[in-house]
Amino acid sequence: GLSFLCRLMRCIRCPVAYHTGDSCVAAGSVVLTHHIMICSSHGSTKRNGLLTSPINVSWCFLCARGGKLLCCDSCPASFHPECLEMEMPEGPWSCSDCRTGKKPHYKQIVWVKLGNYRWWPAEICNPRLVPSNIQSLRHDIGDFPVFFFGSHDYYWINQGRVFPYVESDKNFVTGQININKTFKKALEEAARRFQELKAQRESREALEQERNSRKPPPYKFIKSNKPVGKVQMHVADLSEIQRCNCRPTDEHPCGLHSQCLNRMLQYECHPQVCPAGDNCENQGFTKRLYAETEVVKTADRGWGLKANQPLKKGEFVTEYVGEVIDAEECQQRIKRAHENHMTNFYMLTLTKDRVIDAAQKGNLSRFINHSCSPNCETQKWTVNGDVHIGLFALCDIDAGTELTFNYNLHCVGNRRTTCNCGSDNCSGFLGVQPTARNAKLKPKKRKLRLEGKHTHEYYCFCCGEGGELVMCDRKDCPKAYHLLCLNLTKPPYGRWECPWHDCTICSAPASSSCDFCPRSFCQEHEEGALTSSSLEGRLCCSSHDPPHCSTSSPLRVKEEPETETDPMAAE
Repeated sequence: GLSFLCRLMRCIRCPVAYHTGDSCVAAGSVVLTHHIMICSSHGSTKRNGLLTSPINVSWCFLCARGGKLLCCDSCPASFHPECLEMEMPEGPWSCSDCRTGKKPHYKQIVWVKLGNYRWWPAEICNPRLVPSNIQSLRHDIGDFPVFFFGSHDYYWINQGRVFPYVESDKNFVTGQININKTFKKALEEAARRFQELKAQRESREALEQERNSRKPPPYKFIKSNKPVGKVQMHVADLSEIQRCNCRPTDEHPCGLHSQCLNRMLQYECHPQVCPAGDNCENQGFTKRLYAETEVVKTADRGWGLKANQPLKKGEFVTEYVGEVIDAEECQQRIKRAHENHMTNFYMLTLTKDRVIDAAQKGNLSRFINHSCSPNCETQKWTVNGDVHIGLFALCDIDAGTELTFNYNLHCVGNRRTTCNCGSDNCSGFLGVQPTARNAKLKPKKRKLRLEGKHTHEYYCFCCGEGGELVMCDRKDCPKAYHLLCLNLTKPPYGRWECPWHDCTICSAPASSSCDFCPRSFCQEHEEGALTSSSLEGRLCCSSHDPPHCSTSSPLRVKEEPETETDPMAAE
């Protein structure tokens, strides 16, 4: 979400900070101004000159049974060491919630221990909202008022005497007899209030989610490419700038349909060198002469970019802008993204050793979606001595049309996802792994496919179903798999060969394989492991009935892409 953009309230005695509001600020913190506080951790450890310690419960928080318990030194939590899979520690010990700084907060239902009374349900109140006579009672930093259900009394308490009420606690009295009427009333009121607060929280979260869905995820807008680390940006000397033969008196000097040599060679004219002077129409990158566009929410592909003006074929639409990183940084970012299960990438190869990444910083071009029948294409232009990437219209585009280009992502060895572009010639899948190697951006003629040559299958070799697949990197191996079918939680990083090439028994290189599942065998273990099936005598392992074997993963051939453009964001 966008919570990190909210204002923070900071403690003046330690690095702790909270978002403003009752749901984040720790109960017992002393608010000094709208942005400054003393957090609840700085309360006195003494009461009437004596050291205080929490009152711990007499049962394990995990199994609810008694016995020899390990007690938290900061809150009432208790545990069996064996339930935590640890030995009884020596010296002070705090539970995981206290170690991570988890604190009670206002409008939270808790169990409270006061004097000789039993643990009683109550609600933590903001001190500003309790009666004035309660506010004036003596209390310390870290203390907060609670409202007891049933009796409707108030009292100041601290973290050492409260632990959270959970939804199942409404059944606390089931099977008990002779229970105090006031306590029974308290349980009923606590259960109702808990559900009321839960409904309010869910309503706020739904509203926040709906509000966030109206605007795209945050990123930093930049106007030009920003180098990262050791990346070098090149600037040409004026004497090195290409000079065209256009004249200022031409109808459209250096224009789209002119004979400008620079334009034909994809060089942008320099304002101080071009003979056409101020009339030059080949300075779209330098002057940022972008088409009028708008970020829009699409039905099934997240956010997209539409044109707010008509565009002619070949017209400059916008420049693709972002952070310029080297190949090493590119691989590190891809690796981190895979580790965090991120599927969206915004990378385009600029040169053989430089990549544009618009994930965190960029312009509106980062929102352009993929299409197998795009209306735009990427082109590499030389601008003032360095390479830039621009998007150009492939055809006439009407105002209000979504802008798209073909990502043509390299996806072998990594997962690919379903393409939702809706084009008649949709390839079905969209890869997500950007490559840091140079690729041509100009269209090339379609190559004739050799007989029997095919790309990766669209169905898992284990279960025969489609979906998000991981593909084998081995040359000429068409097999693809679901992560779950491979017992993996995230895609393999780098070059990966599927289990069809290793012996199922000893993992040695396989010499024979089942044609219907990934089971394979080396020379030592292949004897008797495979038999001929009724399907053209294809080899079949014992997991199948040879006379009735059938392929679980039908072979489907994917059309080769029209162009070999660099990779960009996933939809």
